Amino acid sequence: MNDRISRNAELLLEENLSSEQSARSNFFYSFSLLPRDERMAMQSVYEFCRYTDDLVDEDIPLDIPGIDFKKEAAIEKKRIRLNWWRAEVEKCYAGTSKHPLLFSLHKVISRFKIPKQYFLTLIDGVEMDLVKDRYENFEELKEYCYAVASIVGLITIEIFGYKFEKTKEYAVDLGIALQLTNILRDVKKDASMGRIYLPKKDMRRFGVSEKDILSGNYNLPFINLMKFETARARKYYRESRQKLGKHERFTLFAAQIMDAIYARLLRKIELAEFNVFQKRITVSTPHKLLIAFRFWFSSVIFRERGA
Repeated sequence: MNDRISRNAELLLEENLSSEQSARSNFFYSFSLLPRDERMAMQSVYEFCRYTDDLVDEDIPLDIPGIDFKKEAAIEKKRIRLNWWRAEVEKCYAGTSKHPLLFSLHKVISRFKIPKQYFLTLIDGVEMDLVKDRYENFEELKEYCYAVASIVGLITIEIFGYKFEKTKEYAVDLGIALQLTNILRDVKKDASMGRIYLPKKDMRRFGVSEKDILSGNYNLPFINLMKFETARARKYYRESRQKLGKHERFTLFAAQIMDAIYARLLRKIELAEFNVFQKRITVSTPHKLLIAFRFWFSSVIFRERGA
């Protein structure tokens, strides 16, 4: 049985490795080992998320001269794109969208009964990056995390299936934990784009200025700030796990893979003494694969025992 399971897993991974875009994402390691129908559904959701991001992240050619005008025009054009995309989501739910990505997504939302508001909220979250590059406090940041990460979790549990309403709370908390981990890892990258997601209230508390972040000033106040933010992220990991029912640990093994990979990333940030300015901290591919196989194999054993 073990040889058969291992070979099936290898085939699934090889099939998905053909997608360069998926292989770059930790998302890949969580859904590669799902049953085929769920895996294809998650691929459609993933492509929706990537496309929505691209609507605001891709450069837009402009004819208007002048730096300030150019920036404003770019933002306005991107907002027009997002409004068009919202309208396409409405058409998708009505079954009238001609967009190829939404044509496949329509089959997913019809089968798994995914609420339309989830996708609209995700678009709202992406739009926040167009108009907001600072967060006064954690409550503001939490709203952003919900819109860009927790909402994806709520979409995925509709695909994986769940029995208890508390599982929605699990998805929300895990999404916040994952996004906070992303933010801590990408402090340098975000600063290079003029964005600071670390709450200003927390920065003031530990004596860290915007200039410190933008210039990559690695010092004791920054370390203390990062320790504080890491403890907050870990709290959300802990609380999310407490809300996941015993039997749903196996049906939601893909979400647990994401949990384990990002929790390991958070630990590596700690082990690097929070010096995220020196290099981008990552989890190795072998470690990610090991995590994925461990949770997947546990779910297979659970199902074969008829638990």
